[in-house]
Formats: sequence, C-alpha cells, structure tokens
Amino acid sequence: MASADSGQNRPRKGFPEKREAIVRASRKVFGRVGHQGASIEMIATEACVSTRTIYNHFENKEQLFATVLIDSSEQVAAAHESMIARHLGSTANTAGLEACLVGLAEDWVRPLPEFADHFTMVARINAEGENFPGDLHEAWQKAGPLRVRRTLAAHLARLADQGLLHVQDSALAAQHFVALITSARGRGRAGADALSDAETHAIAAAGVHAFLHGHLPRG
Repeated sequence: MASADSGQNRPRKGFPEKREAIVRASRKVFGRVGHQGASIEMIATEACVSTRTIYNHFENKEQLFATVLIDSSEQVAAAHESMIARHLGSTANTAGLEACLVGLAEDWVRPLPEFADHFTMVARINAEGENFPGDLHEAWQKAGPLRVRRTLAAHLARLADQGLLHVQDSALAAQHFVALITSARGRGRAGADALSDAETHAIAAAGVHAFLHGHLPRG
C-alpha cells in the first residue's frame, strides 16, 4: 500500500468538487466494508462519478485510502484542538480547573456526528490491524491522535507552570487523561449507543477525578 506521503494528488484545477465527492464517498465505503473489501467501482458508485474520474485524481485505491485517512484525521484533530483550547484556555484559571476539565471530558466522550464516517473507518482499521502498513499507521497517528495529545500536553504543562497541576511528564499526563475519560465510554465512537447527559457527566467526572488524584499539587 502506498504511504501517505507518496505523492498525494492535489485537486485538478476546475474540479475540486469532484475530488471532495470522491473523498466523502470513500470514507463511507472504507468504513462500511474496510480497505480490503472496498473497490474503486464501489467508491465511484457511491460518489456518482466514473472510475475514470477517480483515476484522474488518485493513482490507485491505496493512495486514495491514505489521502482520505490523513485528511479526515486532520479534520478530527483540529476539532479536538479547538475543544481543548475552549476549555483549557484562560477560563481554566477563573472558572475552576476541575470544572473546565470535566467540561472538556464531556465534550470529548460525546459522539461527533459530523465525523461519524471517520470513526467508522477507524473501527474498520482496528479490525484489520494486521493488514495495515506501518508507514501509513505512523502517518495517521501523527496527523490525528498524536497531534491531539501534543496539544493537550502543552495545555497541561502550562497549567502545571501556573501551579494548578503537578505534572512531571506532560505527554504521559495527556495520555492518562484521554485513557481515563474514554475507558468507560469505549474508544470506538462510531455506532455507539447514545448516552444521556447524566451518563456523559458521570463518565467525565469520574475520569477527571481519577486524573486529578494523581496530578493535583500536594502540600
């Protein structure tokens, strides 16, 4: 399979809407049947374009899959970064750290319906893990999950500098936070049963409580 860096094609001049239709359809098809089960013909049908149109934008299925995964992961990462900034920005000092962390955790564990196809695709990737190339896995992690954790780590480090948290390793603290708030909800968000507001709050509050138990300043 081609890596994510192997010459992803730019939209052909004058046809960006075709490329976007192909990308949207690909997310649906890859999420529905996985990379192994998907075909260019299936994607063309979903996108209401010809296979020739797809090959005008992408060299093959492997390049299309890499492009869709990385682009989609970057969009999800940007949404999470905005979420982190909204809850852990300057308001974290005035509104109360625990309340801000719980608010972040509540938003984090709620499904993001605009990215449902992405999370379905990721669930398929996890199911096909042994067939997933290492170079693309690394590129995906850098574009999505690792990027988000780096952003969260930077905010936690700043809060530690302000004396609000005790954090020796901000990257590890970010990993702990994500694990604690997502373990009860489950990491695969696509297709998950909807939680009530009370259930969402309970999961978020429990995860934040455990996180703060290990990271509040002592003394």
